[in-house]
Amino acid sequence: MDAKAKHWAREWLDAFLWAAIAAIILRTFFFGAYRIPTPSMEKTLLTGDFLIVTKLAYGPRTPMTLSIPFTDIYLPGVNLPWTRIPGYSEIDRNDIVVFNYPVDIGPVSTKTNYIKRAVGVPGDRLKIEEKLLYVNGEPAESYDTLMYNYRVQTRERIRLSPAKVREAGGDILQSNNGTSIINMTPDVADEMSNWSEIQNVEFFILPDDYDEFSRRPFSFSDGFVNHDNMEEFTIPYEGQEIELTSENWHLYKDVMERYERNDIQKNGDQFVINGEETNRYTIKKDYYFMMGDNRDDSEDSRYWGFVPEDHVIGKAGMIYFSWDGERWLPRFSRLFNLIH
Repeated sequence: MDAKAKHWAREWLDAFLWAAIAAIILRTFFFGAYRIPTPSMEKTLLTGDFLIVTKLAYGPRTPMTLSIPFTDIYLPGVNLPWTRIPGYSEIDRNDIVVFNYPVDIGPVSTKTNYIKRAVGVPGDRLKIEEKLLYVNGEPAESYDTLMYNYRVQTRERIRLSPAKVREAGGDILQSNNGTSIINMTPDVADEMSNWSEIQNVEFFILPDDYDEFSRRPFSFSDGFVNHDNMEEFTIPYEGQEIELTSENWHLYKDVMERYERNDIQKNGDQFVINGEETNRYTIKKDYYFMMGDNRDDSEDSRYWGFVPEDHVIGKAGMIYFSWDGERWLPRFSRLFNLIH
């Protein structure tokens, strides 16, 4: 009897171990499961969406740290030599990408997971003018699910119904004396402009002199005023030769010090890089520019800057479940939707 019990226990233990090994391999090299915690990607991805992310697309990373599987616990001070196994595609402009939040402190793979749209790839020229993104001098590709803040004015003495706005797909952020700021898609804005009680609908654009970024702790955005207007810049790419100045230092400070680990001393327009006085530098990695689809409710690359290639985890593939936290009901219509 004891022999049978031991045999039965060993079979179950073997099965558990093999299942754990298979799960670790799948999670490390093939797929990951992620949950959307904030509205920064609405209406493309909703708070409460659960996603399958493929790591095979851009190539999985081999382990970077010694850690306990399926936990955030890792051995501090131990960084493993790692590589990226080739994937079956490159990151294309406008892919929805999961990556490690670059300005977090700690080993790359232990940093917080973020998900945004890669609106710019290495070498692209980007600028933002009155809220609209331009890539290489052309308007960026638009999507029906992008959201913006709009200023909405009602006709005299007419109150805008919050329930009607919510039913249409908008969210009133503030309202005063017949003027409301509403977060919504362009399609909803077009529909709303035809309501009898509406006098005018237009983008709510921060004034050129509204200093939004100086209160943020990020180097990249120090050289800009606010996220609605940003002068043109080039996304760094491997092999790019740059000339540093006081004016462009905010673009490259994190790239050179944080991600490429150089020792930089700056005195006005004079730079000492790793002990050598020079203002010329060759970029060592490819970088990407990430933005949330909810353009006025997303802290993204416009604030903290570029995402290094080695921080990329994978490509968002499919919604396998979605939970509406306000109604406490599943969103069955979103199950198994492909993400694009």
